[in-house]
Amino acid sequence: MTTHIDVLTSREVPLGGPRAMRVRRTLPQRHRSLIGAWCFVDHYGPDEVEQTGGMVVAPHPHTGLQTASWLFEGEIEHRDSAGNLAVVRPGELNLMTSGHGISHSEVSTPGTSVLHGAQLWIALPEASRDTDPGFEHYVPQPVRGPGWEARVFLGSLLGASSPVRTHTPLLGVELMLATGKSLEVEVDETFEHGVLLDVGVIEVEGTELKPSDLAYLPPGGRTVTITALEECRLLVLGGPPFGEAIVMWWNFIGRTHDEIVGFREEWQSQVVDGTQADGRFGVVDIDLKPIPAPTLPHVRLKLRH
Repeated sequence: MTTHIDVLTSREVPLGGPRAMRVRRTLPQRHRSLIGAWCFVDHYGPDEVEQTGGMVVAPHPHTGLQTASWLFEGEIEHRDSAGNLAVVRPGELNLMTSGHGISHSEVSTPGTSVLHGAQLWIALPEASRDTDPGFEHYVPQPVRGPGWEARVFLGSLLGASSPVRTHTPLLGVELMLATGKSLEVEVDETFEHGVLLDVGVIEVEGTELKPSDLAYLPPGGRTVTITALEECRLLVLGGPPFGEAIVMWWNFIGRTHDEIVGFREEWQSQVVDGTQADGRFGVVDIDLKPIPAPTLPHVRLKLRH
């Protein structure tokens, strides 16, 4: 039986404000909000920092989610209100858990000339969404076969497993294929999957993808076949259907409109006159003015399923 492939194309949005760097967003979309617990997929670069100014995202808040940062080129300095300071480098996972509330900044390092990567969000389930903030760093070792190389940063695939703890079953893998290589990958049939193409041209189960396209595959398949029409690099994301409705607005994930209103009010109370006071989201130790929350829409926020 042929698996139905839904190809989600990207839209360009500013990251951190109208004059900030541009990113290509494929998730969420109007007709699809999640793939497993993955609820947000941004793809950016390769950008020449001299021309774009790089990434300068001042302190901003999060609740109810994890951020997974994955780079292909360049470096980004991460600082958060839990006291974590880390440099995000290519091929290394940085996973920040917001839980009850955290704020952080992301700034490309002075030595970065090209910036290229993906920013991914993971929705936390009801049982974990109010957990304490946290941060993990993991460097997956590559696994290789004829014409392919993979780095498994979350979950298990191609004989490799990540030790990083997640709150729902998840899969996150960087995969590179040589031109003409066709790889049949055994996957968990209870998972839905997304394939995000970074560079090159591929076919996923016979459906062609171009860079920044995200292919959605529903649960039920035991294998996924990826064919490189050109040398390529891609991310494979997956997990069982999330099973909970969420409300997602700006940098917050909650369960009701009123809860999001409350998160916004708490953040706004911490960012008076361009400084950051202590509160639910803590304080980031950096000389950048925190980003105030945008105005809420004049309608109630809808649940995403």
